[in-house]
Amino acid sequence: MRLKTNIPVTEIAKIIQAKAIGHTDLMVNGINEIHKVETGNLTFVDVEKYFSKSLNSAASVIILNKEVPCPEGKCLLLHPEPFEAYNFLTKKYRPVKAWTETISGTAKIHPSTIIEPNVVIGHDVTIGENCLIHPNVTIYNNVSIGNNVIIHSGSVIGGDAFYYKTKPEGFEKWHSCGEVIIEDDVEIGACCTIDKGVSGKTRIGKGTKIDNQVHLGHGVEIGERCVIAAQVGIAGKTIVEDGVTIYGQAGLSKSLRIGKSATILAQSGISKSLEGGKTYFGYPAGEIRTVYRELAALRQLPDVLKKLKNILK
Repeated sequence: MRLKTNIPVTEIAKIIQAKAIGHTDLMVNGINEIHKVETGNLTFVDVEKYFSKSLNSAASVIILNKEVPCPEGKCLLLHPEPFEAYNFLTKKYRPVKAWTETISGTAKIHPSTIIEPNVVIGHDVTIGENCLIHPNVTIYNNVSIGNNVIIHSGSVIGGDAFYYKTKPEGFEKWHSCGEVIIEDDVEIGACCTIDKGVSGKTRIGKGTKIDNQVHLGHGVEIGERCVIAAQVGIAGKTIVEDGVTIYGQAGLSKSLRIGKSATILAQSGISKSLEGGKTYFGYPAGEIRTVYRELAALRQLPDVLKKLKNILK
């Protein structure tokens, strides 16, 4: 999440009542989780085994709960509850804005775009030229849609990330303050759900086509000219490169990378990153030629066992 104006780190420290260590003259230009940080950003860490990753990241300001040596050029903010402090800041600088009208007055929609009945469009949405938004589509705040985009009935764009911190008393919700970017010439089928990033962007690349009832989790990045069939689910922060084809009911786990021009066959389960230019099938999915050889060998197993039994006699 990029801030509208840069904020002195001393002001941030005062807001969350944290002790500042290191370069206290820094300016904060954004607030992001560790997977999305850039130089000038603020992030947090509250588990010691991840301290090194955060301290060595691009983040300039880090909220943490233990005093450690401050890396050169950074500022550390000591706070007993880093997650709560981080969540407080995201709510402060991108608060929930109530909808009081069907199409927000802050939405920017090109005159050539067709908005059909019962479409709801939130704050700070932009929609480009020659788009077609079918009935009963809901577009949440902070969504950017390019030119020549079609979104079919019942789809929800920009819902909250399914992201919680586990605590002894239950689950505490991360405040979703990210965005959705839909590039030119994309088509999204009926009843799809595309979540915004927790703090960064969920992106669908130019020319990609998505069938009905597809779910994209927070921070997912889909490349250009991909084809995704019905009932596919892709978990948060997974990256799908250009030209990938995913057939129906395939499921992809979180934080993976699917290589350029890969093909994933129907009902496959993807638990690890895949190389591009190959076809995959099964659960857990494997390269198609290997999987078919394994299935062929498995079909011969009863005969092999019968022969072995006769030999042992």
